[in-house]
Amino acid sequence: MTSDVPETTPPPPSLKGQLNIASFMFTTTNPADVRRSPRHAAPAATSADATPASARAPISAALHLRPTPGPARSRGSISPSKRKAIKTEDNDSENEIATTSRASGSRSPAHSPRKHQKSSGYAPPSTYAHLPFLSDAIAPNLLVFFVGLNPGIQTARTGHSYAHPTNHFWRLLHSSGVTPRLCLPAEDRSMPALYSLGLTNIVARPSRNGAELSKAEMDAGVALLEAKARRWRPETMCVVGKSIWESLWRVRHGRAIKAHEFRYGWQDESENMGVIGEGEGQREDEVEVGVDYSGEWKGARVFVASSTSGLAATLKPAEKEAIWRELGAWVEKRREERSAAAIDS
Repeated sequence: MTSDVPETTPPPPSLKGQLNIASFMFTTTNPADVRRSPRHAAPAATSADATPASARAPISAALHLRPTPGPARSRGSISPSKRKAIKTEDNDSENEIATTSRASGSRSPAHSPRKHQKSSGYAPPSTYAHLPFLSDAIAPNLLVFFVGLNPGIQTARTGHSYAHPTNHFWRLLHSSGVTPRLCLPAEDRSMPALYSLGLTNIVARPSRNGAELSKAEMDAGVALLEAKARRWRPETMCVVGKSIWESLWRVRHGRAIKAHEFRYGWQDESENMGVIGEGEGQREDEVEVGVDYSGEWKGARVFVASSTSGLAATLKPAEKEAIWRELGAWVEKRREERSAAAIDS
């Protein structure tokens, strides 16, 4: 059966009358305004099939393609927990742990969060010449004369020993029994009168950290420590940190201390500080009012304690507590003996 409807040919598809796409195309009379990706650059035209640039420009602009995204940048193999630990730092700016970019091996300053901070290394005294020195807290009849490394930035700025909040010095004094209560850095000048405790350093000048000091200037401070021990005659010199004792050892023995020779705690009496040689007497320029120079003086006994810096992670907290508790037990005993002697007299 044949349909009576006449067959007609449908018109070709067209947007004419609805949308003139040519009005939305980019046109220019200057071929230099057209940007092309090198990947899509057409080969040089020959004289046979050359197309005018003015005819190609609108088409190239209309067919502008975005570059294909590359692979995502790798963040490295550091786990989130480790990345968080790496970012931990000492906010006193005395020491800083490497940031994530350093831990992953990146050396590019453009991507380093700490690109404005210099790496740790020796710094001459002129670097921190604007910061004041820290005076000693000292008096006659000290039970313990503490020897620190040198004042940090926060300590120099405030004028009080171990002032940075991450330093555990004052907390360890209390937890070990050296002080009956938790003291504050602002009380450092009162320690001799309150608890017969003194404070000094092997190097007087401030610095950001111990790496900015030289071994030579640390060794040069040993003679001054010996003189202070002879002048004030404390019962004990407590060295706060292994590096200080290593410096004392170098000067006394003329060589570096060996691993098996080092130990924390009480040292042999042969290592006492401020010893007056046989046949020698107390020097006139090393005499202080209130110090008892009578009797035989064998020097101040040496106790080597762990560093109290918040960045010193060689020992666990429990190990540090055990070292300091040994000193605290001795201090508690000597205080009782002194009190009993004062009552008897």
